[in-house]
Amino acid sequence: MTDKPKRPMSAYMLWLNSAREQIKADNPGLKVTEIAKKGGEIWRSMKDKSEWEEKAAEAKEQYTKDLESYNANGGGGEGGGKKAQKRGKKGKKASAPAKSKKKKEESEDDEGEEEEDEESE
Repeated sequence: MTDKPKRPMSAYMLWLNSAREQIKADNPGLKVTEIAKKGGEIWRSMKDKSEWEEKAAEAKEQYTKDLESYNANGGGGEGGGKKAQKRGKKGKKASAPAKSKKKKEESEDDEGEEEEDEESE
């Protein structure tokens, strides 16, 4: 694995990480998934999210700087190759339906010729 910087957390994730213990304390016995659901409900009902949105924006700025320095130092070479390979595979898949359409059109043309032959007899 490379030292590529991790993507920054969203405002919601930053908030949830700080609020998780409080949610657990207020709702003892909740499963991890239920805590996440409860967190989502609380987050949606929050009016002022600016504190967390600011922290998320700062984290994103830091991530952008880290990513630029990572790429400037030649860190993006290996990862870029993998992405290009994936695109190549998608491209092949996209061209395959076009071929099948041509075959389908040809077979329709053949059927049309057969019908004409039958009519002329």
